[in-house]
Amino acid sequence: MSRAEQPSRRTLLAAAVVATVASSAGPASAGTATGRSAGSADPGAAAARRVDNRAWTSYGDWHAGRAEGTRAVAGVRPGLVIAKAAGTTDYTDPHTDRTAAWEYATWTSPVHRLTVPATEAIVSWNARTPGGTWIQTELQGTYTDGTDTPWYVMGRWAADDQDIRRTSVDDQSDGRSTVWTDTLAVDDAASGLRLVSYRLRLTLYRRPGTKLTPTVWRLGAMGSDIPDRFTVPASTPRTARELIVPRYSQEIHKGRYPEYDNGGEAWCSPTSSQMIVEYWGGRLTEEQLAWVDPSYADPQVCHAARHTYDHQYAGCGNWPFNAAYAATFEGLQGVVTRLGSLTDLETLIAAGIPVITSQSFREEELTGAGYGTAGHLMTVIGFTPDGDVVANDPASPDNASVRRVYRRREWENIWLRTKRYDANGQVRGGTGGVCYIFWPVGSTPRQQRVLRSLGLT
Repeated sequence: MSRAEQPSRRTLLAAAVVATVASSAGPASAGTATGRSAGSADPGAAAARRVDNRAWTSYGDWHAGRAEGTRAVAGVRPGLVIAKAAGTTDYTDPHTDRTAAWEYATWTSPVHRLTVPATEAIVSWNARTPGGTWIQTELQGTYTDGTDTPWYVMGRWAADDQDIRRTSVDDQSDGRSTVWTDTLAVDDAASGLRLVSYRLRLTLYRRPGTKLTPTVWRLGAMGSDIPDRFTVPASTPRTARELIVPRYSQEIHKGRYPEYDNGGEAWCSPTSSQMIVEYWGGRLTEEQLAWVDPSYADPQVCHAARHTYDHQYAGCGNWPFNAAYAATFEGLQGVVTRLGSLTDLETLIAAGIPVITSQSFREEELTGAGYGTAGHLMTVIGFTPDGDVVANDPASPDNASVRRVYRRREWENIWLRTKRYDANGQVRGGTGGVCYIFWPVGSTPRQQRVLRSLGLT
């Protein structure tokens, strides 16, 4: 997202959510790890019960769904591939106007009943799409009154941009819920309407007559019902640790490749993603970077921007596209979720897992930032002994100044709230703890325990 305090499509989503919850209950507490008892004094316990993560990743998971032309493959990283095409269809790419025929096969998940009826749902996936292949993800939900949503397209995705332009799909609504870029949101949350269950559908495409296939390793969704709140309770510092994460500034890329969201000033999301990818050892080859002007520093950031760009949203801030980008690096996986408190973040940092967080704020709300933003991504890499947040903030003038220390209480509130006032005194939305988490398939037992406690493995 751009760091400027200006409207964006993500802002429009947040504004829509604010409008639906304006008459709901007052501020409630933030959340922490799943599994705490109802009587926990930790301010995070409540919101953890308001987030549900479910993913299909194992050989047994893939066998549990309904396959039409797909098959499960075993291995260290079980996946889903095309076994035999179920049919052929024409697809006209709305961003190139090119029409091409594609063979396809589908997989539909079992129904997942949400542990918390949800006002929002975000789908994540991890896949490999060789040239000549791509995938589409869809979600169909069931409301509290027993009726169903349509099948909503949650993304048309390929790792590259030569066969199709990766894209979200606008203008999807049934008058009760709407897809806003990458987020399915109930239109009137104050009415009490919720999603109580969903199923996902995955369509794998390839050029006709070939043996090509995408491989999908992970497909899942995060459903949530975060309480309406301008502020959240303060948490108590627990763990001081700082991870050594590469530092990249989006600002040094101003004016570069303006076809991707007007250039580097808006590249906070892919810049953050690239930092974490490289923290886990992900590297790009000279061949992959050959398209970038050789005079540009940090060409991998340009690459990340191009390969997370959503041609409908016209930006690099599509949350699931960034998680999917991370998973194109061997051995990495990524999801979009919500955390409930800084305690959750401290637990992840203590286990060696940095986190990319999404937040919006006025300049005076975050001491030392030097800017205000309607939506911005940064990388949390640690906590000081006093509990303040150490972040690699890509909205910095150069790489040397990317590492920042932000006041715990300020940062905690701007990240976890769902409502805020902009510079004109208008009510706007906050992300309610949205973040990206990337980690290796071969993570340590401690990392696995932490991820499991958050419902991610």
